[in-house]
Amino acid sequence: MPIIDSAVYVDGHRIENPSSLDQTFEYMEAHGGMAWIGLLRPSPEELERVAAEFSLHPLAVEDALTGHQRAKLERYGQNLFTVLRPARYIDETETVEFGELHVFIGADFVVTVRHAEVPDLARVRRRLEKNPDLLARGPEAVLYAILDEVVDQYDPVARGLQNDVDEIEDGLFSEGGADLTQRIYQLAREVIHFQRAVEPLRDMLEALLRGADKYGVDIELQRSLRDVLDHVLRQGEKLTALRAILDNALTVNATLVTQRQTETSLEQNDQVKKISGWAAILFGPSLVGAIYGMNFRNMPELDWTFGYPMALGLMAATSFGLWLTFKRKHWL
Repeated sequence: MPIIDSAVYVDGHRIENPSSLDQTFEYMEAHGGMAWIGLLRPSPEELERVAAEFSLHPLAVEDALTGHQRAKLERYGQNLFTVLRPARYIDETETVEFGELHVFIGADFVVTVRHAEVPDLARVRRRLEKNPDLLARGPEAVLYAILDEVVDQYDPVARGLQNDVDEIEDGLFSEGGADLTQRIYQLAREVIHFQRAVEPLRDMLEALLRGADKYGVDIELQRSLRDVLDHVLRQGEKLTALRAILDNALTVNATLVTQRQTETSLEQNDQVKKISGWAAILFGPSLVGAIYGMNFRNMPELDWTFGYPMALGLMAATSFGLWLTFKRKHWL
């Protein structure tokens, strides 16, 4: 059985450390305590065994086994089923890695099913065990602590994304181009995926708070859940702002790329104009020289005294006239 940790708690204190599920169930019955079982990538048979003991709903068990679920909160009778999407920022690749955590909450038990290494539920367990008064409030206190840990770990992710956005803004007017467009698009997709993990938590926490009085949730625990909700709302606002910045950056970069392409095209047109202008200027003398270079016996100007100066003058006049025309048209 892939049990990461299993314990039975009475009045917020860990009284037993069972080495198997059978012992966990025995200690729960003997002491009337709360069990907290942590599983990592369990097989269908292993999870079905836990489900049978705690009467977990088959649809929730199927979701936990299948994985790839959206963040959500569902109630099956007196039991709660929660799916969370923890995240962490990887500096080496500047990407966000998402995990998946399923939490089953009952009157006297908590079962966590992880499909990734994050979040660190051992840290959550240590934190609660150091605060017996909070842990004594029951499974809802464990759910609060898990939610708080997941939301707290969103802060480094948001800071990492913010740094990436700042780098894009710095390079927007210096680099530009297709590579930057691709980076902006990739970062925008990561922000969207992060939003999909964060935004459902708002509705989940509001639903927990609405049902708090009905299910007798401790008033201090309600205040703690509201604090987590405030953090979620702030994260949502940050991500909305980041997404707006990236949308604007994508538009600005496209505009700059078009502008640079236009400037390049205009510069090329100017070069073509200059080349064409000088080619035309040189064509005039070449035409006159070609005509008078033909070897015919009977040409009117061959025996004329001023034929040679006239040919040179015609060449110069043609070249000067073309040069003046192109200069006025700003081709040269």
